[in-house]
Amino acid sequence: MSLFDWFADRRKNAPVVRSSQGPDPDEGDGLWSKCPQCGLVVYRKDLTANAHVCKGCGYHHRIDSAERIRLLADEGSFEGIDSDLSPTDPLAFKDRRSYADRLRDSQQSTGLRDAVVTGLCRLEGLPLALGVMDFRFMGGSMGSVVGEKLTRLIEEATARRQPVLIVCASGGARMQEGLLSLMQMAKISGALERHRHAELLYIPLLTHPTTGGVTASFAMLGDLILAEPKALIGFAGRRVIEQTLREKLPDDFQTAEYLQDHGFVDAIVPRPQLRSTLASLLRLHAPQRQSQPVAP
Repeated sequence: MSLFDWFADRRKNAPVVRSSQGPDPDEGDGLWSKCPQCGLVVYRKDLTANAHVCKGCGYHHRIDSAERIRLLADEGSFEGIDSDLSPTDPLAFKDRRSYADRLRDSQQSTGLRDAVVTGLCRLEGLPLALGVMDFRFMGGSMGSVVGEKLTRLIEEATARRQPVLIVCASGGARMQEGLLSLMQMAKISGALERHRHAELLYIPLLTHPTTGGVTASFAMLGDLILAEPKALIGFAGRRVIEQTLREKLPDDFQTAEYLQDHGFVDAIVPRPQLRSTLASLLRLHAPQRQSQPVAP
């Protein structure tokens, strides 16, 4: 048996592990949407008006990068940067399918070049450098283009003396790019350190899910770390940890609430309150953080 066949058998026989938020319930073009958590059926326009949060139980439906930007940025204020960057296939990687084919399919299905959208905008009139990861594109995985775009965004914000908000939604580093993907963890972290040294604000927003190398780097380096309710946040998977430790983990392990209780998350903010919360934080930090020019 080849090594590939061994992995294929392992994957076939492995138990299915489902996240606490379940499948994407907000897909499709119907007029109605059913909450997978409480079963409430609502008019889709009403769901959109409530920031895609169920009014019955507070379940946060997964949203794409365009909708996230619409909810956060002042209307017409978002200006994308580095939108022409596209990934390549430096390792000519192939498993069941080639990496080039997977990239092409993701680009066609999402209309994106890669798994993050970056740009400059205003939030209630306040300047903000905004990066939004999109889980639809290969699970929001972090490859070289994602790392490069986030690094350039942070560097632009440092030069302009603006705060940075990165909305995290990712399965982690992109294995098809190997070490080139893992290098992005250090590159983004270095840019954030220069941003911090300039006494500028950085806020990561951890959404469902935020895992792997993203959690191990820029997702946990914020001055203030925010999360959406019940978001899955962690590094390794639950099953891997339980097999390594040989003990049962708590039911709420790796949820936003568990991480807040243990000091890893500063605040859990429901999506309908997020915009006003961020505006308050930006106003609080703006006078001190944007008064002095950047030292050469």
